[in-house]
Amino acid sequence: MSGSMNRSVINHWSPENQRRAAAILASYPEDRSAVMPLLYLASREHRYVTEDAMKEVAALVGIAAAQVRSVASFYTMYKREPVGDYLISVCTSISCHLLGGDQVLAAAFSAAGVGNGETTEDGKISVERAECIGACGGAPAVQVNYELIEGITPDKIAALVAWLNDTQPNVVLTDEMQQLFGGQRSFDWGPTESVGASSAVPAFGPYGSASEGQ
Repeated sequence: MSGSMNRSVINHWSPENQRRAAAILASYPEDRSAVMPLLYLASREHRYVTEDAMKEVAALVGIAAAQVRSVASFYTMYKREPVGDYLISVCTSISCHLLGGDQVLAAAFSAAGVGNGETTEDGKISVERAECIGACGGAPAVQVNYELIEGITPDKIAALVAWLNDTQPNVVLTDEMQQLFGGQRSFDWGPTESVGASSAVPAFGPYGSASEGQ
């Protein structure tokens, strides 16, 4: 069943997200191939992948809700519980573990006042233990809304939590956070990026989650 025949299931989404969903569906020869980007878009609409969101995506692409749920439950970047405005992911895989990742994670928990996978009472910050995020040469590494910071220390992540609480940036930029809170990088980065993440969804134009920094 064609997704173009089922867009009425998201008529309560914002007009922008309805347009994005239509554009995403149009970019694939088979509607079911759009499941993953549509799940990110549903995360933007609902703030996480709700049961209703999975049913909506299933109807859009013409497959069973159980098939969508199997995708959403396999990939950890699809959050099926509410998360804060700023999702701090601390890598504790082998390289980061050996260079103090567990201490960085403990400092993040302490600074935010939450445990693993929990969110502050004001809904601002969530902290999670993460598997490898591909920055072994810059360990220990963390992400904020999937924007990378390398070479971070326990003191610096505590400062990062305070900065997020105090400044509440509309957009988080990896270059800005690296300069403020990072250390040893895995390699020399390229030109400065002016586009960052505007929510706890990876920064990508078609999701509406990438924005210019201030």
